[in-house]
Amino acid sequence: MTPTPTRETDWRLRPIVGLLSFLAAISVFTAALHLSPVTPSAWLTLVTLIVLIGLSNLLTLRIRSNFFVHWTDAATLVAAVALPVPWLVVLVAGTVTLAKIIQRREPIKAIFAVAKETLVATTAGLILSSADIETLTTTSQLGNFPPIQTVALAFLAMIVIDDLVSVPVIAISMGTPVLRMYRESLKRHLSLSVVRFGIALAALVLLLWDSRLLIAIPPLVLSLHVMHMNRLRQEAEREAWQRLARATDALNEVDLDKVLHAAIDTGVNMFGAAWVEVDFRAPAEPGQTAGVRHIFGDRSGLLTQRPDVEDSEGEPTVVALEGQRDTEDVGELRLYFGRPTILPEREGFLLRTFAAALATAIRNASAYGLLINVADQHAHEAQHDPLTGLANRRCLVDEGKAALEHRPTTGAIALLTLDMVQFKEINDGLGYKAGDDVLVEIGRRMLATAGTDATVARQDGDEFAVLFTALPTPALAMHRSRDILQKVAEEYEVDGVPITLVPRAGLAVAPADGDMTELLRRASLALTEAKRTGQRIVPYSRSLDITDLDRLELGGQISRAVAASEFTLEFQPIVDLATGEIVSAEALARWHHPDRGNLDPRRFLDAVERSGQLTAFTEAILDQALQAAGTWAAAGHPIPVAVNISPRSLLDRRFPALVEQLLDERGMKSESLVLELTESLTLSSMEIVDQVLAGLGRLGVAIALDDFGTGFSSLSALARVPVRELKIDRSFVTDMDASAEAMAVVRSTIELGRALGLAVVAEGIERVDQRQTLWNLGCGLGQGHLFARPLSQQRFLASLGKGAFGDMIEGRPAPVVRLPRPGDHFGLRRRPRSSNE
Repeated sequence: MTPTPTRETDWRLRPIVGLLSFLAAISVFTAALHLSPVTPSAWLTLVTLIVLIGLSNLLTLRIRSNFFVHWTDAATLVAAVALPVPWLVVLVAGTVTLAKIIQRREPIKAIFAVAKETLVATTAGLILSSADIETLTTTSQLGNFPPIQTVALAFLAMIVIDDLVSVPVIAISMGTPVLRMYRESLKRHLSLSVVRFGIALAALVLLLWDSRLLIAIPPLVLSLHVMHMNRLRQEAEREAWQRLARATDALNEVDLDKVLHAAIDTGVNMFGAAWVEVDFRAPAEPGQTAGVRHIFGDRSGLLTQRPDVEDSEGEPTVVALEGQRDTEDVGELRLYFGRPTILPEREGFLLRTFAAALATAIRNASAYGLLINVADQHAHEAQHDPLTGLANRRCLVDEGKAALEHRPTTGAIALLTLDMVQFKEINDGLGYKAGDDVLVEIGRRMLATAGTDATVARQDGDEFAVLFTALPTPALAMHRSRDILQKVAEEYEVDGVPITLVPRAGLAVAPADGDMTELLRRASLALTEAKRTGQRIVPYSRSLDITDLDRLELGGQISRAVAASEFTLEFQPIVDLATGEIVSAEALARWHHPDRGNLDPRRFLDAVERSGQLTAFTEAILDQALQAAGTWAAAGHPIPVAVNISPRSLLDRRFPALVEQLLDERGMKSESLVLELTESLTLSSMEIVDQVLAGLGRLGVAIALDDFGTGFSSLSALARVPVRELKIDRSFVTDMDASAEAMAVVRSTIELGRALGLAVVAEGIERVDQRQTLWNLGCGLGQGHLFARPLSQQRFLASLGKGAFGDMIEGRPAPVVRLPRPGDHFGLRRRPRSSNE
């Protein structure tokens, strides 16, 4: 396929072609003025030279689309030796013009070819004119052979002039660097030039011997043409496959843009297209739909818009980018040319082969790009909260670490942590969708107020954080934090319902030698203090550490204490308020610390929960309680024992299995164990809690709700937890005589238990009148110092042997006042009487 210059290329070549044509015209005009007569005997040789030059122009070898080899320089060299310069110039100009007319070349190409060959012939004639040669125009025989070095110099000049004129024109028409085109021309023409020079010398020898033998040269040239044509076609075939291999190698990219650049470059430079179009179906990226992409390009590279179709003539060459097996095609590759073009069979096959490689490369690059997008999305999701789109705790920690590492250049660093008071009521009252909407709005307000130099994160639930990393002064952190809190505290509207939230916040400035863990700890301490004291925002101070030092020290000793059995139990009886009869016992944990003595549970239970030893501690307490119940049962007193458990234990899926294992090891039935949950701590709504409670229910273990009435969701807890017993908190029992509100809570709890068929236990009974009042209200069970203080296992067993309890002040039993039973409808849980009672 020949080079196909576009209109733009034609305009760029016209000045060059015009200049060459002008010089050639001057040469022809000058030669015509100096033509000398030709002897009749020389006409046959003159005609033979005309045929030889014309035939050499018509017999053109195409090595590749932009390289053509012909024998014109060999024929011209013979004519330059045989003819004077004027006849040589006129003869070459006329013969080449006739050959181009026969070939029907485009006007600009024909003019260029005639001008170039005319100048080449003029150069050769001028060089050979320096030799003393008797030409054929004056005699019928060549008088003497010119010096071989002069002939060689003339042929070399012809090749140089040919390349100096042709190569820039071809390079411009193809958009190829001129130096690169010169290198390719030199490599391709060198061996052929030697052959052509040899043929020219042979023709000159024949001409020297007998000019009539010159007629044998055209058949010789024709034979050599056929031979070289076959050899060059083989070389061109081999080179074509090498170029195809290089082109397909360029497609071995995972970057789709590089693959498309390679496709455009190959279409233009390998197949000679004016511009190339690639249509393909791009795979759908996350959150998007698949679509067709249109890529255009020419010699300058990828284009931003489709070129004007008028710049190309004829229909484009289209080849499908086929899919794998039965899958849909990837798209199409279209080549547009500057004139109507039909690709030869070999180049068509190369194009289809390249298109198959391009289809595979597009599929691979698209899949890789999709994989990168998915990986980026996953990386983003790993660092951001899915609900609000804010940074999550992991991202907050990473940002904080990076800021602390570059502290000298980032300014002061501070961390604000905050959460909302009673946010749970929004979820319970308006639903979780409303709660999510409020959280999103909180994040939006914080992000808008914090500034671009701060990282806003949602840590968990309704807890948020703001990391300030470029504060000119630490004092500015408090000012910006107050602005954030003020914005968050503004009224919200959810489904037409106005909502006001009260945020609590803790603020900590990064210490000079601290890390992100320490900064988080300080901010958390400040937030805890804000929630405890009810302040809007609390800055961290060292005084906050003092309150936690004791718990921190105890937390480090929990593991040793469990292993050394330092945790023991004392038991407080739960009695029938009518008879004083013991119906069950509550196990109360004690820590016999080797250095601090006996520690109250309020001093160490929080440390146990934070230490990671909660399961081991709970197992030790439950085992001791069941062992005590087994001892009492063996002595003839089979009463259940109640054990307080942490709400965190309900987050352990293995907890029901642990309870079952301990019951089996002690040979106890499930009826001998009651698990008390602290109602003042809101139970989680997680699915795992329901599974643990269901597991305990299948075991038959009773659940008691302790401190009933002190929490925010007493009734909702009753609806979710399989409760068998309610325990009235001691604060209501103490205040019920002086406080109408306390009396109302006590009365309503008793009535609720009666309605639901639950046992009701009053805690903290210390006076006889309290016992009487509770009994009159319908409460059947109670515990407190009126009956007994917490006792060791052995003393409790001794008390069981005495029968009924009264006041146990300072170890002296008080007489039990037997009250009349108002009716057997309280669901009381009493120890069965023996036959001899």
